[in-house]
Amino acid sequence: MSISVIGAGAFGTALAISLAAQGPVRLWARDAGQAREMQERRENARYLPGIAFPPGLEVGAEFPQGSEHAIMLLAVPMQQLRSVLNERAGALDGAVLVACCKGIELGSGAGPSAVITDTLGGAPHALLTGPSFASDIARGLPTALTLAASDAAQGRRLQERLSTRNIRLYRTTDVIGAELGGALKNVVAIGCGAAIGAGLGASARAALMTRGYAEMQRMAREMGARTRTLAGLSGFGDLVLTCTSEQSRNYRLGLAIGEGREFDSGVTVEGAATARAVAARAPDLGLDMPITDTVVALLDRRVTPADAMARLLARPLKEE
Repeated sequence: MSISVIGAGAFGTALAISLAAQGPVRLWARDAGQAREMQERRENARYLPGIAFPPGLEVGAEFPQGSEHAIMLLAVPMQQLRSVLNERAGALDGAVLVACCKGIELGSGAGPSAVITDTLGGAPHALLTGPSFASDIARGLPTALTLAASDAAQGRRLQERLSTRNIRLYRTTDVIGAELGGALKNVVAIGCGAAIGAGLGASARAALMTRGYAEMQRMAREMGARTRTLAGLSGFGDLVLTCTSEQSRNYRLGLAIGEGREFDSGVTVEGAATARAVAARAPDLGLDMPITDTVVALLDRRVTPADAMARLLARPLKEE
């Protein structure tokens, strides 16, 4: 099956580089000038400078055409996924779609799988998620990810086709659990960054990670996911990576908040939109999400990191 990657940001480019080491891959960039520059220079100088493209990677601004023999990886920001699908529905027809974005859509509260179903009906699709930084994947460093597909047979086929020399895929049929793990850990990462940026210490970060993980599990259970999915790569694994490294944009946003600095508004931070989407939905689900609510308050500058931590510490004592 042919492989195309939709979206030439850091993660989409990194996946294309890894996959193209073992066969032809088409990488689509919306901007024709960017596509031309990448094809000529054989690197993505904007997001992954110094990492050369393998011969099998072709970059273009002409949207690839789907077919029953095509796999299309959707590596676009979560908040742009619906518009890309609506714009390109005809070209996507027949292909197996693999969402590579993490987050929850503002307004609808939907994850990637529900957005694909809403826009394209019964189009076959899966989700690729887990602990990974684009630069690690692009440089050929070992990475393990979760491939979630409700159709087990399709999941096995995709697992075989999308595994590479440095990417090991573990599959699951729990799409909701994999989606929520990848989305909610970004919210916790913002809070952890704010704690470290404000000088509250590594112990505070550990507490936020642990209690944030409990929030992730509560929401997963309420939405019909298997909590053991959250204990895997797409939940716990991604949580650890994102909450402890400055390579994470969500963590860096939290650091900036904690240090009282402005953050580059041009950088996509999926956790910010996801925090607001989760905070809006939690009351309807009857869920108490204190860390998520606190992150939203930090994003809106309604509390300082020190006040936020004091508010969390002042909550009623209870059994773990």
